Amino acid sequence: MRDLGLGSFAAYRARLESDPSEWRAFDECCHITISRFFRDKGIFEAVRRQVLPNVAARAEHEGRRAWAWSAGCASGEEPYTLRLLWDLEVASAYPSVPFSIAASDVDKMMLARARQGCFRPTSLHELPPPLIEQAFDRMDSLYCIKPMHRQGIEFLDQDLRTTMPLHLFDLVLCRYVAFTYFAVTLQKKVLAGILERLRPGGFLVIGTHEQLPHVILELTPVDANGHIFQKGTAPGSVKDTSAGTPQKE
Repeated sequence: MRDLGLGSFAAYRARLESDPSEWRAFDECCHITISRFFRDKGIFEAVRRQVLPNVAARAEHEGRRAWAWSAGCASGEEPYTLRLLWDLEVASAYPSVPFSIAASDVDKMMLARARQGCFRPTSLHELPPPLIEQAFDRMDSLYCIKPMHRQGIEFLDQDLRTTMPLHLFDLVLCRYVAFTYFAVTLQKKVLAGILERLRPGGFLVIGTHEQLPHVILELTPVDANGHIFQKGTAPGSVKDTSAGTPQKE
């Protein structure tokens, strides 16, 4: 508003209504960039102990590569966390299973940081110290992911509202993006797209302060708090539980 010389919210709203290009500038101011390794430690402990070994076992049985998608990856801590857990906790038991990660975000600056793979200590404070020692090189005040733990991650410039990777995934993490900030109608659209890309038997992980916009009968909670779901092998039906719930755009 200062840049445009506007003195009130009403004036800025009028500008948005008269200038479609301003919506793009406004949208770029609304990106969520909070990210850190092992965010929600309990979730990642379950991913380490239960989800990734299940994914690896099914991929080995089917003779194929395992795939994960980090939707809204910001500066890359989430996909790198998955990579570290796989490399240091899972790969030795399933050496024949390659693991690939698609990491998407709408913020080009965050993606550039993610590709660089160097982080301040504040991003690592929830990561177990042994993983820090094994997986990072110290570069002055930064901790940089070792080259061996950068393999198999593709960072994609994609807007979750309109575009998703064209692949079938064993694991999708969609946390603190769609199911926190999107309107219910858009949440439903995003969830439908995720389900199309989730393999039967695959897992969906959401944030600890989130819930799905409706009940999907083919998704079964696998943790006590309902933040990790497994997709069944039979088609499911949907029960809408969002009626009457206000949600900001």
